[in-house]
Amino acid sequence: QVQLVESGGGLVQAGGSLRLSCSASGRTFSVYGMGWFRQAPGKEREFVAGINWSGGSTYYADSVKGRFTISRDNAKNTVYLEMNSLQPEDSAVYYCAADSTGRGHPVAYFHSWGQGTQVTVSS
Repeated sequence: QVQLVESGGGLVQAGGSLRLSCSASGRTFSVYGMGWFRQAPGKEREFVAGINWSGGSTYYADSVKGRFTISRDNAKNTVYLEMNSLQPEDSAVYYCAADSTGRGHPVAYFHSWGQGTQVTVSS
C-alpha cells in the first residue's frame, strides 16, 4: 500500500478557496489513479474528484463540477484539489485515495487512504 498524507484544510468563509495537497510515499505513485473523497458528520463518504495515472483524464461529482479542479505532479508524488467558490455544504473531512487500476474512476477500488484533512466553510 502507498502511504498518503493530506494537508491544506482549514476554515474559510463561503465564496473562498482552498487548495488541498496529498503527498504519497513509495516509488510507484505515477502508476496509480488518485481520488479525493469527503465525509461530513452523519453522512456517507462520497466521491469528489478523480484523476488517472497520467493526469489526462479527470472525473468530478456533479456537486463540485466547475468549482473544484484535481491535478497531479508525478515528479513530486503529489495530487492536488483546488476548491473555489466554497459553500457551507462543502464542509467535510477530505481524504485522498489511490487506485491501482490507474484510472481514478469514481467506481474504481481505492485501496489506500490518507488520514483526512478538515475543511470547514462558514456562512
